[in-house]
Amino acid sequence: MTISKVGFFLITIASILIISGCKKDNFHPVPDVIIDFYIDLSDPEFLNLTVETGYALINSSTNNWGYLSAGFDNNGIIVYHSMGDEFLAFDRTCPHDYALSGLSIAVDVDGVYAECPECESTWALPSFGAPSEGPSRYPLKEYRTSFDGRFVHVFNR
Repeated sequence: MTISKVGFFLITIASILIISGCKKDNFHPVPDVIIDFYIDLSDPEFLNLTVETGYALINSSTNNWGYLSAGFDNNGIIVYHSMGDEFLAFDRTCPHDYALSGLSIAVDVDGVYAECPECESTWALPSFGAPSEGPSRYPLKEYRTSFDGRFVHVFNR
């Protein structure tokens, strides 16, 4: 059985499409760490999260959750109450400083923006941590969340 030039061309194109479809396009400079914790919104410590645009800064000492809430290099995690029942969670590590020089700098939060004290980049939390000013071209590293009416689950598994 011989394959015609057209058949060979189609097989080659199909192979290229399959291989390129498997490529990981969601590169982020901040390394992956395991994240898995629950926030009880009835806990007075998290009262700020019960209102839209409210946020909480979580780290390994929060409620003794340990490394599962530490974020990369123990910089912590920002949990942000977006609209309605939507919660967003971001690693506090500045992606610009880490990508540029391997520095692990924790960003600060002021209202709906996170800001790096080193490179002065800012990220808009309501815009899924997208860069809004400064040199960063990377968004904040985002973690998955779910909400059941009382508990916010933050995870990446």
